[in-house]
Amino acid sequence: MSEQQPPDVEQLCNQLSDKWRTPILLFSDYLRFERQYSPHTISQYTSQLNFAALYFSKLCNDWSSVQGEHIRRYSMQLRSKQLSGRTISLKLSCIRSLYKFLKTKNVSQQGHYHNPAEAIKGPKFAKPLPKNLDVDQMARLLDIHDDDPLAVRDQAMMELMYSSGLRISELVGANLQDINRSSAEILVRGKGNKERLLPVGGKALESLNKWLKLRPQFAHPDELAVFVSSKKCRISARHVRLRMQEWGIKQGISSQVHPHKLRHSFASHILESSGDLRAVQELLGHSSLSATQVYTHLDFQHLAKVYDNTHPRAKKRSNPD
Repeated sequence: MSEQQPPDVEQLCNQLSDKWRTPILLFSDYLRFERQYSPHTISQYTSQLNFAALYFSKLCNDWSSVQGEHIRRYSMQLRSKQLSGRTISLKLSCIRSLYKFLKTKNVSQQGHYHNPAEAIKGPKFAKPLPKNLDVDQMARLLDIHDDDPLAVRDQAMMELMYSSGLRISELVGANLQDINRSSAEILVRGKGNKERLLPVGGKALESLNKWLKLRPQFAHPDELAVFVSSKKCRISARHVRLRMQEWGIKQGISSQVHPHKLRHSFASHILESSGDLRAVQELLGHSSLSATQVYTHLDFQHLAKVYDNTHPRAKKRSNPD
């Protein structure tokens, strides 16, 4: 979400007056306690808003006095730095989110808050399609024959992510009581702390059972986390990413392997087999169908072939006149 900033930016942000800093701090608390956003996401929002406040503080007194023209000038300055359209749009989105919060929560400094960024659109940019591993690549990645306990753990993590389409935060946040092995289900807490119950496939359950037999070697008796590190504490998202990247190389996968790619692969493979977009939405925990629709572009040739072969008005005549 953010690009590398000069080392003096943080010092400059600390010099901002409370009129600029307090709304950002309140918004940060809202994201942490009410929206249950991850520390990384909150840090990114805070960084972007502090950076914007540095610019606006030279033009006006506080957030309530920022005008649409100020936002446009800010957007133009970002363009002059040759930032990508996606980066600029994300920066403007952070500002819109702040003003929406201030207005909804009636956080006032000088009376009524408007949203000067509401009508300011960022530059258009092409949204890249999510990249996934095909079925053969997934089979190769998960074909691990290693009795080392950490390899067993890693295989269980990857099997579970691919089996149930978990986000990385849902994987590392999973606790022992969340898994019902008898019914082959896992309860996960997604964005906004929303819960959903997901099926766990046979291969994933087999790998989980194997790991849970070894887990006591690495976990303190009172540790709740399903997956722990050699330091005997809940494994971190960063550690999971590093391990999956290493396994991708070790298993001879040509493209980089990371947790989100396993989630993308789960979604695209389920959709390709079923064609049920609504079911995929529920499994992924997307709040709206529009977030899931990107997967309809992943294998259009496959879908087009299915259409040609099955739709009664699409079938071609073998002997045209």
